[in-house]
Amino acid sequence: MSRKLPRSFYDRPTLEVARNLLGSFITFRTKQTSLSARIVEVEAYIGQDDPACHAARGLTKRNQVMFDQPGFSYIYFIYGMYHCFNIVTEREGFPAAVLLRAAEPIDGIESMRKRSPKGKVEQILSGPGKFCRSFGLTQDHSGMDLTGNTLYLTSGKGKPGRIVTTTRIGIKTGTELSYRFYLAESEAVSGTK
Repeated sequence: MSRKLPRSFYDRPTLEVARNLLGSFITFRTKQTSLSARIVEVEAYIGQDDPACHAARGLTKRNQVMFDQPGFSYIYFIYGMYHCFNIVTEREGFPAAVLLRAAEPIDGIESMRKRSPKGKVEQILSGPGKFCRSFGLTQDHSGMDLTGNTLYLTSGKGKPGRIVTTTRIGIKTGTELSYRFYLAESEAVSGTK
């Protein structure tokens, strides 16, 4: 039986959390519906020494939640069109997070399809922007406690499958770091490298 991931799960080294997130489930409950998906691809961003991390230039209003307690959502808007969902990790005061890059839809697929009508079902959560669009997550959902009852994660069932480690994609700096992890057998992965 799946259990909700406690704050202590997130209060660990980010690379460890990132790998352990694979195969776990994310759920978003609203008054209208309940959406859930299995996480299959993530990327880690760790501290002010990581040039691709949003905290590389220090504390700002935008990245404040990254400096707060672990186990909260950090959602930002990029390219004037996409939202990206991150999970804050490590101790309070140390900015780190895991970007959810892709997931496999489980429940609420009809609602996801209303926001993402094109493509195969396996691909509607295949990419950070697609995930947020299909789940209806925006900056309004940044700073949510992931140990609560609205937006939360639960443990996976058994071993998730073969994990592939690669360098991060879709960024211009810090590209040499092998901070991206995905499940080899999943059709929802945003891109293999």
